[in-house]
Amino acid sequence: ASYTFDSDSEITAVTPAGAAGIVDVEVTTAGGTATASGAYTYAFAPILSNVSPVAGPESGGATVTVTGANLAGATNVTFGGNAATSFAIDSDTQITATTPAGTVGAADVEVVTAGGTATAAGAYTYVAAPTISSVSPVAGPDVGGTAVSIFGTNLTNATSVTFGGAAAASYTIDSDVKITATTPAGTAGAADVSVVTVGGTATAAAAYAFFSAPTISSVSPAAGPVAGGATVTVVGANLTDATNVTFGGVPAASYT
Repeated sequence: ASYTFDSDSEITAVTPAGAAGIVDVEVTTAGGTATASGAYTYAFAPILSNVSPVAGPESGGATVTVTGANLAGATNVTFGGNAATSFAIDSDTQITATTPAGTVGAADVEVVTAGGTATAAGAYTYVAAPTISSVSPVAGPDVGGTAVSIFGTNLTNATSVTFGGAAAASYTIDSDVKITATTPAGTAGAADVSVVTVGGTATAAAAYAFFSAPTISSVSPAAGPVAGGATVTVVGANLTDATNVTFGGVPAASYT
């Protein structure tokens, strides 16, 4: 420990080691001793034991709970060296912080108090936001059950895949750039396709269309020559975008 005289009104001193708690500060000169009763507090060094969740979007904004000991009076919380957007000291053992934007990859989490700095090395991971570039096929029946390939980036560890807001019946993460999902039942029409990861949500607006099943109510005429060539009118519902018309399993010579 040491001290220096800065002026007649100021001294800068380096504290000796001390027991945790409140202590008096005294200055002695030839003229006597001045005492500031209970003016300084020795604080235990902070300790970090857990960070939850351990990952979130690189854009920041995630709510993270930091637990440990001696966290009361924290003056700063950082992720990868960047100050938390905000933080609240819930108790001496817990802080709730909002992450700042960061760089993709592992980041140290630090808490600074009067007792020192606690660092949890690589305790939090910034994850890149997912993207969707294409969906194939782009349409299927409104009863669901269609296998759809979703292509993009940063799709690893997807936690949800939805079509029109409804969760996929199932999905598999084939790679960081592809997911294969089975469509749920949906409402006829265009539907957004979304993929959620810890890095955020990617949405391909109206990228998939649900179609109602076609129906046939009448065929006219009901008979014709075995040589074919007859013009037949097929009446029903949901016949738009028909991809095939057959008679006895044989494709029609043509259709409009």
